[in-house]
Amino acid sequence: MKYITLPNTNIKVSKICLGSMTWGNQNTEAEGHEQIDYALEQGVNFIDTAELYPVPATAETSGRTSEIIGSWVKKSGKRNDVIIASKIAGPGDYTAHIRTTGFSPKSIQEAIDLELKRLQTDYIDLYQLHWPERDTNKFGLRNFPHETSLQWQENFAEVIEALNNQVKAGKIRQFGLSNENSWGTMRYLQEAKNKGLQGPVTIQNAYSLLNRLFEYELVEVAMREKVGLLAYSPMAFGVLSGKYIKGTAAKNSRLTLHPRFARYSSEQSTEATKRYLKIAEDNGLTLAQMSLAFINQQPFVTSTIIGATTMQQLKENIESINVTLSSDVIEAINSVHNAMPNPAP
Repeated sequence: MKYITLPNTNIKVSKICLGSMTWGNQNTEAEGHEQIDYALEQGVNFIDTAELYPVPATAETSGRTSEIIGSWVKKSGKRNDVIIASKIAGPGDYTAHIRTTGFSPKSIQEAIDLELKRLQTDYIDLYQLHWPERDTNKFGLRNFPHETSLQWQENFAEVIEALNNQVKAGKIRQFGLSNENSWGTMRYLQEAKNKGLQGPVTIQNAYSLLNRLFEYELVEVAMREKVGLLAYSPMAFGVLSGKYIKGTAAKNSRLTLHPRFARYSSEQSTEATKRYLKIAEDNGLTLAQMSLAFINQQPFVTSTIIGATTMQQLKENIESINVTLSSDVIEAINSVHNAMPNPAP
């Protein structure tokens, strides 16, 4: 395994992060524990969860994923062996069953306290804002929603202060952003600098062969301001395994069970995936290995968040850390990207 420190911290994490959002829905508690145990054996020490999980989010299942991690922490006694990241849900109809008060100081404190109980720990290593409170082009929207964007009242300073108070209280060690854009990231950094406070050290955004929007503006922010990318959906909901093209997807695969998650299933995405599959096969690689290795090699990526429903998938995903793509393969990948850029924003 390869390791890196979260920017501006002494927190050492594996370049592969174990995602958990299927635990408690597609995966049982026992399967979740098995994944953690195997990942640790392979050197993975980084686990990502959220109060929202598992996905799809429902009032009945909310927080169940973190409870599975918490029961593993209690059973194993290995809390000090893992770095745990979690998130507070942003506002919206999708999360109204959790709360409707956004990122107020009270909401942040309550969310963290509840998550600590679920995780059965005294502290969370990295706490993230799951998505912005304001209406902006996140989760696959290409264009900025200018008609509704001004309804939100700016509160960057308040949120920064609230998160720093939680750091001072010892409940979280560091904090980060997720599904954020360049303007929002810079505003948080600016407010932290103005007040002499700790700022966000990471940003967890979608990044894959089908969605490289992070490279457009955010990559410069990330590298110049030292904010590490935690790349989620590097496999594009499993599309970049090639199983849906080949017709080998299991009955309990994510898109078979939940076809409404169609972010990576457009006609353009399917065509791009076919081209990437050919590159992988021509070079003796699986599409999964190539897709993950591409992310792992990017200098602005702190850690790649993998997710698996089977142990076979987990093993293949973790093994990608040992794959180094040649310049010829990178050139072929970029050729497809230039012809069909970001079919799944």
